[in-house]
Amino acid sequence: MLQKIAKKKIPAHGGRFAIVASTYNARFVDAMLRAAKAEILRAGGTVQIVRVPGAYEIPVVAARLGRAKIFSGIICLGVILRGATTHAQHIGEAVSNALVQIQIQHEVPVIHEVLLLENEQQAKERCLSRTHNRGTEAAQTALEMARVMKSLQG
Repeated sequence: MLQKIAKKKIPAHGGRFAIVASTYNARFVDAMLRAAKAEILRAGGTVQIVRVPGAYEIPVVAARLGRAKIFSGIICLGVILRGATTHAQHIGEAVSNALVQIQIQHEVPVIHEVLLLENEQQAKERCLSRTHNRGTEAAQTALEMARVMKSLQG
């Protein structure tokens, strides 16, 4: 069962965030992108948006952004819908494995909201709803992780 998004007031403290979003399944990804961007801006942060063709292309851009060491967090947004083959599963696993390696290697929080979903109904519930939008949740997580990482600097 989906939980409603908690309204959190997490300050960005001047943080700079990147959002890497696929253009594939644009209806759903664009809704998450708008929500994530609005949440970061509301918190006082700045946002750089990079669009890529699909979910599979997200990690290479996230790696480049992570290597730059100028972002407080990198939010990755995409929607993969399962089809009749196992292709979606392979893409989802590859993206997940790459994103975790990027955040560990570059010590920059990489927020994984590349959703592997069964159908469009699940995408509507998670991307188009104001009460369950995963873009908002991704931004809130990025803000919290930026705070945690800053506190570890000493």
